[in-house]
Parts: sequence; structure tokens; C-alpha cells
Amino acid sequence: MKDKRILYVSSEVVPYLAENEVSLMSYDVPKMINDQGGQIRIFMPRYGNINERRHQLHEVIRLSGMNLVVNDLDMPLIIKVASIPKERIQVYFIDNDEYFKRKATFTDEEGALYPDNDERAIFFAKGVVETVKKLNWVPDIIHVHGWLAAMLPIYMKHYYKHEALFSETKIITSVYGQSFDENLDLEMINKVKFDGVPHEAVSDLETPNYENVLKASILHSDGVIIASENVSPSLTKFIESSGKPFLPFAGKDGFADAYTNFYRTFGL
Repeated sequence: MKDKRILYVSSEVVPYLAENEVSLMSYDVPKMINDQGGQIRIFMPRYGNINERRHQLHEVIRLSGMNLVVNDLDMPLIIKVASIPKERIQVYFIDNDEYFKRKATFTDEEGALYPDNDERAIFFAKGVVETVKKLNWVPDIIHVHGWLAAMLPIYMKHYYKHEALFSETKIITSVYGQSFDENLDLEMINKVKFDGVPHEAVSDLETPNYENVLKASILHSDGVIIASENVSPSLTKFIESSGKPFLPFAGKDGFADAYTNFYRTFGL
């Protein structure tokens, strides 16, 4: 994988957030490619519960400053960056005071989903792409982890479909068992359609539960990885019948070879 460029877009990454399946794989997979000589970048949201001083985050003024439109509202984009100690891996943080200042990731102190999680996902997807454009860094593969990152394949295939920078880029989505029980905002589909995404492309978002959000993401990806043992049977069946190249679950001991070989099927 030497010199291959892979962009990792994740809702959670250690060491910045607590360890779970998503956050650990969002660190382990980039580290593996980095160790193989690949060029990587990691993007994640800058949640308010990330300790900026301890992790030495700092704002990148030349990348910050633009506004992103979400549901007809201008939302300022702030970009911060940090390096994972000892690994020489840069992590870029997508920030906005309205969406990410609160001191938790997806739910309030009562355990209820934040009502604007759908807009946070849209903002995150747009923020990643706009920042990569400013960096003028062309990824061979974009690898998506976690449901808050699931809008990125949709926006890449529609909103950014004419961007020459990404004309050869392939998108892989990892599907995890980590889910949520409620629906996101029922207006989510209209907010996505506001950005020119056709209704038929995201009809699953009429009921924006976890499985339907992931289904919409899968349909807009070039490949899929089943990243958990406990992905639901219905979602697993959907992946298997989607016609997309997919990688079955590979455990901790076998993921390195499995993921590398899967990447190579996309011409790397």
C-alpha cells in the first residue's frame, strides 16, 4: 500500500474518544496502512467532550472560515488538527459551535438522541469534502466508519459528483453493530433533497432509523465491510444482496490482511 492515499472519515476515533468498536477500528486500520507506507488522513467531528488541551488540538486558520449551508442556514466551518502521539498520523476535526460544542457525542444526559443529529451528519460530510478540496489532496479510497459519517457517500455521489478531484476515488463503508433505537429527524430526507439529491436515491431516509441511514450509505458506496460480528441479519442480508463488493467480518487477528486485500480489489 506504499504511497496509496486513503482518507478515513469516522464519527469516533481513539485516543480522542472512549474505546468502542468504531473508535478502535478507526485507529487500527489507518495505523495499519500508515505502517505499510500509505498516505493517510483521518477526519472526525470535534465534539465538546474532546479535551483540546490534552490532545493539543489547534485551529488551522487557512482551512477555516467558510460557511456551509445546511437546510438553508449558513453554518461556519472551523477546522482543527492534532497528531496522534508516536504515530505521525494527522487527525482533522470538523467543528462548529452550534453542532459540536455540547459535551457529548450523539445523545443528551438522558440518553436521547440530539434532535439535530441529521444536520450534524450533513455538516460533517460537507465539511470533510470541502476541507479535502482545500488541501488539494486526492484520495484513492475514502473509508467511512460510524453512522454519523454515513452521509458522506451520498453527498460524494450527488452533491459533489462533478468534482474532478474525486473522479477516480472509491468509497468504502464499514458497517458496525453500534446503532440507535430512535429515528433521526423525520425532515432529514427533505434536508438532503434541499441539496439536490433526488428523492429516489435516498427514499430509505423517509424513515431515518439506523438501518435505513446505513442502507442509503451502502447504496452510494463502491464497497462495504461488515465490521462487526453483531450486524443485524436484515442489514447483513441487504449488504449481501446489494451487488456491491463486500468483505465479511474479519476478527482482530485477521483484519489487517483482509482489509489490505479488499482495498487492492479497487485497483490499489
